[in-house]
Amino acid sequence: MTLTTRLTAFFLAALAVVLVAFSGTLYSLARTHLLRQLDDRAAATLETLVAATEVEPDGLEWDRKERTLIVPRGDGRLVWTVFDNGGREVDGEAGQSLYEATTAGADDRVTRSLATRDGELWRVYRRSLSHPRPDIVERRAVPGAARHPGDERYQRLTFVTALPLASVHQTLSTLAGWLVGVSLGVWLLAAVGGRWVCRRALLPVTKMAAGVQEITADNLHGRLPSPTSRDELADLATAFNDLLGRLQLAFERQKQFTGEAAHQLRTPLTAILGQVEVALRRDREPDDYRRALASVKTQTNRLRDIVEMLLFLAQADAEARLPDLERIDLGHWLPTHVAESWANHHRFADLRTAVPSGESLISLGQPALLGQALDNLIDNALKYSPTGTPIEVRLGREADGLVIAVEDRGNGMRDEDLGHAFEPFFRSSEARRQGIGGVGLGLSVTARIVKAFGGRVDARSEVGQGSRFEIRLPTLGSDAKRPSALSE
Repeated sequence: MTLTTRLTAFFLAALAVVLVAFSGTLYSLARTHLLRQLDDRAAATLETLVAATEVEPDGLEWDRKERTLIVPRGDGRLVWTVFDNGGREVDGEAGQSLYEATTAGADDRVTRSLATRDGELWRVYRRSLSHPRPDIVERRAVPGAARHPGDERYQRLTFVTALPLASVHQTLSTLAGWLVGVSLGVWLLAAVGGRWVCRRALLPVTKMAAGVQEITADNLHGRLPSPTSRDELADLATAFNDLLGRLQLAFERQKQFTGEAAHQLRTPLTAILGQVEVALRRDREPDDYRRALASVKTQTNRLRDIVEMLLFLAQADAEARLPDLERIDLGHWLPTHVAESWANHHRFADLRTAVPSGESLISLGQPALLGQALDNLIDNALKYSPTGTPIEVRLGREADGLVIAVEDRGNGMRDEDLGHAFEPFFRSSEARRQGIGGVGLGLSVTARIVKAFGGRVDARSEVGQGSRFEIRLPTLGSDAKRPSALSE
């Protein structure tokens, strides 16, 4: 079942409930109103009959010849009859059958009941009136006493009036027919219009689904059509297109990463194979073999370094768990590490280490990884600056934590190159032109390691003046957020 069908069905079901409830309520109110009109008319008639009765000291008097009753008129027929306490008809036209269908009640209380007369359903009303001194009326009613017309006295009179329900039923039937017809028409109109509205409202979703079907791993350039309605669907399309853009960029970077990795691995392998082939062409002196093996060892070490850095960068965040961190006193660790790691370098004399004295500069980290990150920055500074120019390695404290800065007086980088400096395999055009060795992975590895410690790497550079790279680390006990895995 499609979403359009489900929404339309829910809407129509809710509308049907509303229409049934409205029609039922309106029908009930109309029925109550019409029956109340009958009750009011019958009550007025009974009041008229009671008012026409004379209450004499010796009984109730009813003389139809001397009274002209004005009975309230209304829609439909109305009949009435007066009965004495013996159930004999005194006056009127309702008939004995309607009297027998009613139930007796107390004086001044109107009772209602239903009766059938000539195959027609009537609503019958009954009210009684008794003389306040029934014993006097009984003494006067002596058997055999002479009676004159109009001289009849009654102990109790019962007034019955009836109204046919045919007009009420006809009105209600007409109303029910109109309610059913109008409700059904509204429901059908809503069904057609609602389905059209739902299909039109969900048309952007259909188009987006079709657009998604066209996007594959080989074709990430496609985008979802964005609706012009500026609603939630437009927000969804925008967010999804942004996601596709990020995925496309990630795939392109992965493809570039794979190509660059293959190229960087092929270079030392080619050199190794070349050295081995040359050495095997003919018999050589032991010194020649030693030189060939030394070259192979150099290229193999380079290949190992490249593979280790590639594996490090290729690890997913969940797989690159940090080892246990420990407190590092950077004031003591920094000069010791520089001296031990770079003492045999031919430019060791150009390295200048500056550490504040008498200050506790402690951070959480892993010394081996932090050393690798720092060595990458120092190696770049040595490669991209002339021999004899100073390389300053400074440690300091700032408001947001500790800073290890590596600054050189070398070639520097253009602003457009500086923005890509931390991307894997990126090398500036100037570095490639000068033929400076490297694979472009050092800064990527450094940035990832420092980020894993909860810090960041900042860079500033000016062409012809040199570059400054800063490792910013949180101090021990600071509120800096440290991820639990090496993140990109």
